[in-house]
Amino acid sequence: MAYREDMMLGPVIVDVAGLSLTQDDEALLREPWVGGIILFTRNYRDVAQLRELVAQIRAVRPELLVCVDQEGGRVQRFRDGFTIIPPMADIGAVYRRDAMQGIALARACGWLMAAELRSCGVDLSFAPVLDLDDERCAVIANRSFSIDPAIMSVLSEAFIDGMHEANMCATGKHFPGHGAVAGDSHHETPVDERPLGEIIDADLRPYRHLCRQGKLDAVMPAHVVYSAVDSHPAGFSSLWLQNILKKMMRFDGVIFSDDLTMEGAGVIADMGERARVALAAGCTALLVCNQRDAQLAVVEALKQSGLQPASNLQRLKRPFAWPTLDELRATLQWQQNHRLLQETLAV
Repeated sequence: MAYREDMMLGPVIVDVAGLSLTQDDEALLREPWVGGIILFTRNYRDVAQLRELVAQIRAVRPELLVCVDQEGGRVQRFRDGFTIIPPMADIGAVYRRDAMQGIALARACGWLMAAELRSCGVDLSFAPVLDLDDERCAVIANRSFSIDPAIMSVLSEAFIDGMHEANMCATGKHFPGHGAVAGDSHHETPVDERPLGEIIDADLRPYRHLCRQGKLDAVMPAHVVYSAVDSHPAGFSSLWLQNILKKMMRFDGVIFSDDLTMEGAGVIADMGERARVALAAGCTALLVCNQRDAQLAVVEALKQSGLQPASNLQRLKRPFAWPTLDELRATLQWQQNHRLLQETLAV
């Protein structure tokens, strides 16, 4: 069955445990409420195996969105056989030495990351990180280009331009900003006590810039409570998602919840209720990772909700440009961008 643009995708993004699909995996992927799959390091051995896994996924449902966290630095799930993308902070350091060189490096890294994934059949990397690093949050740290919102705006735009040139959409995260809290939302629900005006003047500046430029295709909110604004984490907050992101900033793309199994989402105990509240708040896609029971619970809860299994995920699908990674590496564009990366970081 060939993929068609009008095929509807459900909002739930799930994962699988191994290097290939099991029968249980295939059954889950056939659920109409499932719209995509996120891959992790455990799903990767080498490029040939990855291409085979993606082919298995496409054989089940060709329209599914295949995703990964391939930001660069310490968050790069596929490494052996791929270009190693530096931490975004390294690009920020180059920019501070030479602005034009930093912008060129950001664009080259965005292109290399996206083009290599696309050559293996992967649709989307959840990148770039737009969090401003004020050296308080260890889980962000060098994943951030800078603490300076002006530098973040310039470099994230260049990185996204590279992604778009490679025919991959971009996801800004973690809205409105995870960098000012010490806690890790994987393990707790951090609370950011700053007033809204301070967040608008700093953390939201890159989002406003990218929205005005039409560069953000998707946004992922943080499992962080901004207590001066709302008592709910941003991903469960209609104030953040509907009033600020959609209305004030005029964002109309895909809104991914961060992983609903994270402790940061634990303010709501029931997994199905987490999914319902996230959708009601404004999320249009739901990540549910590393717990098959939780994935099944979310799917069942949504079946019982009276809602339709619909999302706007298909807006993130783009045609593939390169049949294989080897053919990509033979192109002048890959060689030029790779050389720029190697020579710039060698300085």
